[in-house]
Amino acid sequence: MKFAIALFSPPSAPSSRRALRFAEAALQSGHEISRLFFYADGVYSASGNIVNPQDETDIARQWRELVVSNGLDGVVCIAAALRRGVLDEQEARRYEREAANLPAPWVLSGLGQLHEAAQEADRLICFGGD
Repeated sequence: MKFAIALFSPPSAPSSRRALRFAEAALQSGHEISRLFFYADGVYSASGNIVNPQDETDIARQWRELVVSNGLDGVVCIAAALRRGVLDEQEARRYEREAANLPAPWVLSGLGQLHEAAQEADRLICFGGD
């Protein structure tokens, strides 16, 4: 089965951990993930500036490792990211900000990427949000 996964909650939320574990389990079971789409507060999971206390699980780092190790398409909603100060190098220059905090492998793009993923996948699974 081919899944698209959308995450709406920050890395500190239980739903972010559940989404990560679902993605790991899906891949281990031989399923495909066509796209991970981070929207609303989910964009914080892609920020390179997230620092967790030593006694907490670093979900943002685990998301990054999952994307890299499995060659997944990790898309961050550009509108949600800009609103929350999550910028790649190009957007930091465009808006004359001092630093970027969206490292590779993440890609900024629009909601059209979520729509496309939903059309191509067998199932769109959403985690978090109100």
